Amino acid sequence: MNTPRPLRGRFRGMPTTDGAGVELLRVIGQPALMQLDPFLLLDAFRSDDPEDYIAGFPPHPHRGFETVTYLIAGRMRHRDSAGHQGVIAAGGVQWMSAARGIVHSEMPEQQNGLLQGFQLWINLPATHKMDPPRYQEFSPGQIPEEERPGMRLRVIAGRTRHGSLGPVQQPLTDPLFVDAALEPGALLEESVPVGHQAVIYCFEGQCLLPSTNGDGMEAVDEGQLGLLGHGDSVRIQGGRAGARLLLLAGRPLGEPIARGGPFVMNSEEELRQAFEDYRAGRIG
Repeated sequence: MNTPRPLRGRFRGMPTTDGAGVELLRVIGQPALMQLDPFLLLDAFRSDDPEDYIAGFPPHPHRGFETVTYLIAGRMRHRDSAGHQGVIAAGGVQWMSAARGIVHSEMPEQQNGLLQGFQLWINLPATHKMDPPRYQEFSPGQIPEEERPGMRLRVIAGRTRHGSLGPVQQPLTDPLFVDAALEPGALLEESVPVGHQAVIYCFEGQCLLPSTNGDGMEAVDEGQLGLLGHGDSVRIQGGRAGARLLLLAGRPLGEPIARGGPFVMNSEEELRQAFEDYRAGRIG
């Protein structure tokens, strides 16, 4: 770890609604930051008002990419057109590869209380967009936790420099997905492959990262995404009140993207075919 990645830019999540009216912040997938290859979308949701989330995400299709649902608090029930269902609990993750297509729903498994979490969309390469759908689901107890001085890491995907290996395996984009909680002043240093896209999303407190010009540290505040520059590592320090963040990295695909609602393909023709297949009942 010789070259910590500098902070290249900051982006604040845009309030929006999705599904049947769920209130959320769209961090990636908004006009200011449409995509960061291979990441297509990052939504953050947090509310203890059931009116903000109780309508959930009724049945809807996907094709051509992966959806990752990670919960901090609350419970969500997943059902799909292939008969698969299950509950994601606080601290658990579902990593769904929609690939050639699935119709699914995600509905709160609660009538009140705090619901907090994230949904991340990760692109699939053209040669794998029409693979069969598959799931990787892990309960909170299956997510490795790593204690370091002044911090705690939960490792969903990838391997840390201390050897903790996340349960999710995806060689196509080789993702790193870490939930890190830092005490005030604690310094997280972690390896990130050269050439991977890398970002952090600070969802509690404040994160400090090396500035682009190498002169000191710059802040990424709560509710902001920090886009990281080139290097082989990250260096993140907790602010005065500490910080909690997602560290995300993945291998870019470098392919054309044709995007339309719930489908992400490589050409407009493939996108039209996806909509036609859905209307004809060939997805789900």
